[in-house]
Amino acid sequence: MKEKKPVVLSGMRPTGKLHIGHLEGVLNEWVELQKSHECNFFVADYHAITTNQDTREIKQDTFDMVKDWVAYGIDPEKSNIFVQSMVPQHSNLHLIFSMLVNLGRLERLPTFNEYLKEIVQVDEKDVKRVDEEKRAKVSYGFLGYPILQAADILAYKTDVVPVGEDQLPHIEFTREIARKFNGLYGELFPLPEAKLGHAPRILGTDGRKMSKSYDNEISPLDDLGALQTKTKKMVSDSTRKSLSEPGHPYECSVFDLQEVYDLEGSKQVYSDCTTAKLGCGDCKGLLPQKIFEKYGEFREKRESLRDQDILEVLVEGSLKSQRITGETLSQVKELMLMDYIRK
Repeated sequence: MKEKKPVVLSGMRPTGKLHIGHLEGVLNEWVELQKSHECNFFVADYHAITTNQDTREIKQDTFDMVKDWVAYGIDPEKSNIFVQSMVPQHSNLHLIFSMLVNLGRLERLPTFNEYLKEIVQVDEKDVKRVDEEKRAKVSYGFLGYPILQAADILAYKTDVVPVGEDQLPHIEFTREIARKFNGLYGELFPLPEAKLGHAPRILGTDGRKMSKSYDNEISPLDDLGALQTKTKKMVSDSTRKSLSEPGHPYECSVFDLQEVYDLEGSKQVYSDCTTAKLGCGDCKGLLPQKIFEKYGEFREKRESLRDQDILEVLVEGSLKSQRITGETLSQVKELMLMDYIRK
């Protein structure tokens, strides 16, 4: 009998074209996982609208993002690619699971509190005012999105969830829901395990997290001229005042990219930097060609993909997901004695 592959689920909010941080930090891992796991990768469009209700660009952003996935090596023949909102069973399970969680548990999740601090600029001791601001600015959907995330995961009886460290509390929360359901109604859901990636550190050109909102991203679609302009602006070793001083490569985001795009060559860069033979400007000058060459095949394949091609992938994947999650939902209802049609 053929051994069953472990099931993986992961997704991204539809943000349009991806930057190099997404490709090197997330898609590299996805490409490797699909070689040995049963992978489900989805467009998290419902999650996107928990914090931004403007959906005018969400369809095109979805197509653009999935084009990047496919061009980089996420193979629809090996991985199931779908849209969250096209699989209604996610929402149905979310509703059922929401009955198993109390309000206090949701409010204790670190992501909720971090978001609260970000949008509510008040003294945390001013509890009454914080509560008022919560009611005014935090949507019901955002408060409950970890439950939807749990439904996303458990609908596929997922074994492995690739996440960043900040999402570990959500995976534990998902495990809590699985245990609660299994204890109340019968064993159905496995307890998913988080898989922490070993993503390279890729910062934006200003030294902050790479993000479109900061206008500091480097795109795999950038031409050589754009790459030269962007890398020239990058923040390098701030402690190094002149070429005569040795540099500190591991405190420099430019060297981080040297390791990503030319690991072997980065050894010489390290040596020349730490012995004051290579200046920061010259180091930056080495990068554009390396980055440009890395994504040659990606750009070529992406150019050949049409919106219609991506739509076909998403429709086929979403139909497959409906079958998988439909079976799970049927089992849920049977265990809960809420399957009113079957005898």
